Formats: sequence, C-alpha cells, structure tokens
Amino acid sequence: MRDKQLKLDLEHTYRMLSDEERARLCGKSILITGCAGFLGFYFMHFFSHFRKELDLKNVICLDNFMLGRPDWMERFSDDKLFIIKKFDIIKDKIEDIQEAAGTNHIIHMASIASPTFYRKYPIETLDANIWGLRNLLDFYSSKKVDGFMFFSSSEIYGDPVPEAVPTSEEYNGNVSATGPRACYDESKRFGETMCMLFAEKYGMPIAVVRPFNNYGPGMRLDDKRVPADFMKNVVEGKDIVILSSGSPTRTFCYIADSVAGYLKALVHGKYDYFNIGIESPEISIMELAQIYKEAGKEVFGYKGAVRYESSKDPQYLAHNPQRRCPNIKKAREVIGYDPSISVREGVIRFMRYVKDTLQ
Repeated sequence: MRDKQLKLDLEHTYRMLSDEERARLCGKSILITGCAGFLGFYFMHFFSHFRKELDLKNVICLDNFMLGRPDWMERFSDDKLFIIKKFDIIKDKIEDIQEAAGTNHIIHMASIASPTFYRKYPIETLDANIWGLRNLLDFYSSKKVDGFMFFSSSEIYGDPVPEAVPTSEEYNGNVSATGPRACYDESKRFGETMCMLFAEKYGMPIAVVRPFNNYGPGMRLDDKRVPADFMKNVVEGKDIVILSSGSPTRTFCYIADSVAGYLKALVHGKYDYFNIGIESPEISIMELAQIYKEAGKEVFGYKGAVRYESSKDPQYLAHNPQRRCPNIKKAREVIGYDPSISVREGVIRFMRYVKDTLQ
C-alpha cells in the first residue's frame, strides 16, 4: 500500500478485533451502501488490505455518487473482490443486484452526514435514512443474515442537557423536529425505530451505531465539517478559520478506532445500539484549532494563525449542540470497544496521511 499512514491505521483497526470477531467475517459477503463517502473509503481499504486474512467472498459497494465519484475509487475498479455499482438506495431495487441475495453482512450508511450538504439536499437525506433503510430491511427480513448495521448518529441526542453529558444510549434527546438539521436528526431517529421493530418481528441481528465526530483518512477536504475545514486551511497554508465563538465542545474519534467499533457491532449478531466514539478529551473548537496549528507546524511547516469569521450561511449554527461527548461504557462492556488514539495523535496521523497522498 502506497499510503504508509493509512496502512498503519488499518493495522491498528485489525488488532482491535478479537480472533472470534475476525472469524465471523471470514469467507463472508459484505454489502456497503454509501461506499463513496468518508467511511466507505476506510471500509473498502480495510477489506482490501485484509482480504487474505479474512478470506472474503466479495464486497458489494453501492452509491448513487450524488456528490461525485471520488478518484480513490479507481484503484478498486479492476479488483475482483469488489462489485461496485451506481445504485440509488431510495429508488432502485436491491433485488436487481444478483449478488445481494447472498450477502452475509449489510452496512447501511448511504446518507449525507455533513450539515452543509444535508441542508442542501434535505429530502434526499431523509429518504436515504427512511425509505432506503426500509427497502433493505424488507429485502433482508426474509433472509438469514449474520449482521445488519445501520449508521445512525450522535445527532439524535440534539443539544443534551448538562446532566446528560457524557451522553449514554438511554438519553432520549433534545431535538427539534422542524429545525434546519431535522432532515438528518429526525430521519436517523425514525430509522432507529424501524430497526428495533424489524429486529423484534423478524429476529434480525441489527446493530445500530451512533458515531461521535469521526475524522481521518478518507475525509474530503471540502467536506465542510470542522476537522476537514481546518485540514484544508493547513494544506493551503491559510489561516485556520473558526466560524463560531469557538466555545462548543466535542470529543473527536479517529477513524482507525471508530471503524473497529463498527466492525465489532456488525458481527455482534444481536439487536443492540451503541455509541461509538471516544470519551476524552472533550475540547472546544478553539482548542481543536490550536491542535491543528501545532500539528500543521510539525508536519507541514505551517505558519498560519487562528482567526474567527462569521459564516455566510445564516443557519450554519442553528441548533448546533454546545457539547458532544459519549458515554461508551455499554460498547466497552458488550462488544469490547476500547478506543485509544487521542485527538492530538489522531490529527498528526491525519496530516501524515494527507501529506502522503499529496506526495
């Protein structure tokens, strides 16, 4: 693999899986919706890198490429392990894909996740999380699958009350049904309800995962989320621009840790729902900007400053949660998820990857 940092990250993810968890993937067929996105990038590279160890049958990769077909996908175009198809999860019929019927594990993440873009395509975002999910559930409810994973979101919690931070899976949320983020937040919540009902009625082994602020290799620099915005500023040698007061706080989970959690949930084999993120440090956006500045100096010789501006989008900060920090006790105890990469280390790794690709 030409990307040294990505190889190290993939190996970190693989080590986090137990022998039993790896065995549950061996010889299996995997279907991924939303393969062209950030997480799709990492999953596809993971399955490619460990194809021999996992003895995978095939990986069916579906996307409508609404936001474009990324250049990195070309490296998989002639790879016989991967079956890549342009597919609209909302309108197209999954039964028309011959290989889909024999799939063992389904990973449904076909949804726009960046607020800038899901507010641009709100109905498409809603439909992917509701009708796209329903189409898959209907199709696989009559088939024996080993795992079905729905990517929900930490956004289902909305702006939690202070006593609910760190936030556990049992917090019911503080979410607006009519705000600018509702197309995403509420469709994820409804999607979770569908998963629960199908698991109850059909005994489907559905895992619902709620990501908390993932970042790292595969994230487009024009993604419009903070980790990508700051990286873009550093790569272009421009000042790091904060489009808020800088006071909201988050924990940031590096992709090599988070995907291990997703894979653990996928092969769990039972219905359940998990926060997947890292518990600490919970830092402000201002503190994250300083981390990028210092890491940029180390990796790129960056000389820019951190400054504040106002977004031209009047709804940019509407219903923006003030705090986002997961309680991952359940994931740690039930599926053995134990992330370890700090945000400082993760930003350095992300920058090394970007530098590898630029060279």
